[in-house]
Amino acid sequence: MPCTVVVGAQWGDEGKGKIVDALSARADVVARYQGGPNAGHSVIRDGRTIVLHLVPSGVMEPARRCLIGNGVVIDLLTFRKEVEGLEALGLDVRSRLGVSPAAHLILPYHRAVEAESERGPGAIGTTGRGIGYAYRDKAARTGIRFSDLEDRAGFVAAADRNLARLRREFPDVGSLGPMSGESLWNELCDAAKWALPMAADVGAELHRALRDGRRVLLEGAQGTMLDLDHGTYPYVTSSPASAAGAPLGVGLGPRAVDRVVGVTKAYATRVGNGPFPSEMPDDEAARLREAGEEYGATTGRPRRCGWLDLPALRYAARVNGLDELVVTKLDVLDQFAEIKVLTAYRDGGRTFAEFPSGVAALARCVPEWKSFPGWNASTAAVRHWNDLPARAREYLEWIERESGVPIGTVSVGAERDAEIRRAG
Repeated sequence: MPCTVVVGAQWGDEGKGKIVDALSARADVVARYQGGPNAGHSVIRDGRTIVLHLVPSGVMEPARRCLIGNGVVIDLLTFRKEVEGLEALGLDVRSRLGVSPAAHLILPYHRAVEAESERGPGAIGTTGRGIGYAYRDKAARTGIRFSDLEDRAGFVAAADRNLARLRREFPDVGSLGPMSGESLWNELCDAAKWALPMAADVGAELHRALRDGRRVLLEGAQGTMLDLDHGTYPYVTSSPASAAGAPLGVGLGPRAVDRVVGVTKAYATRVGNGPFPSEMPDDEAARLREAGEEYGATTGRPRRCGWLDLPALRYAARVNGLDELVVTKLDVLDQFAEIKVLTAYRDGGRTFAEFPSGVAALARCVPEWKSFPGWNASTAAVRHWNDLPARAREYLEWIERESGVPIGTVSVGAERDAEIRRAG
């Protein structure tokens, strides 16, 4: 700090929620910079698992100011349900939470057309929550923003225009028929009155915080390999999930960021469709999935499981300018007799160690592997680097050396204190 970005270095689901929760103890302000309620950040407190979708993970730390930036898309009813659920647990949320007026809204017609687009062979494998189509409207300059909830007539007119266009584009989506700008306003007006008092100039507030020497933590959703520009397009999310999206998504200049922390699992997972070169065979993946509880926090979908992909990690380090790695879920590998890492790809007669630039090339790739002997010992209770099994340290030191990024922290469990600081 003073301005740290936490970013996923894989396909999302790396355990960023736990890391942001831990780092929040040393932050003054925590801001979410992109994504929508398709994200699920799990935080464990007092033995209870709390899944956050839109609210920044820093909300679990008392007195922390939490902000939702312009780069986020908001489903208003889902947002209200999440906040009220947190308040039912005894957390003070609304008095600490600010929402950018420039954040775009996810509306029922976005969900309806996304469900239609996910049918058939062209499906991306989205969560079906309308995120992609909300971002599409944003890019097309037809989106409806949080600030538009203050203008009933303007909201109704904009929604009617969007509905007319979508009915022409998606004539088979019958659920669009009964929708109107008026009906959508009526559905959302109570939640709008509830939410509008949280409107805040997020960029100005963060700028003042940094000017005054306060510590800012910027939190993203998904991961680098799902970034709209730099991920495995088209099997990506619809926003800039990499570190460059952080200042953009909260209204800061790029020079405001002085530290980027990348979070990677000790292996790899992804959800949805698309190439995944380090994917394990089904029986091996099932074993790791159960050991690591690899099911989506938002959807419950089983995650595809694979070994660590070193070229992909190097790529994430370069794209994000990583200063530090956090390696999560090392303990999941405790009972594996052999641990593999994808070190290079073969495509025809060519072998290369760089991450391919296109999804077609990635789909053709055949992995080359390096094997490590497992440590066959529990790491769950370890809290100091030198107490790790020697083979576990060798594995981590190899990742550090080959990725070119120092490892600062290793997570060995879901609980907040189940981590090893490298200095220890």
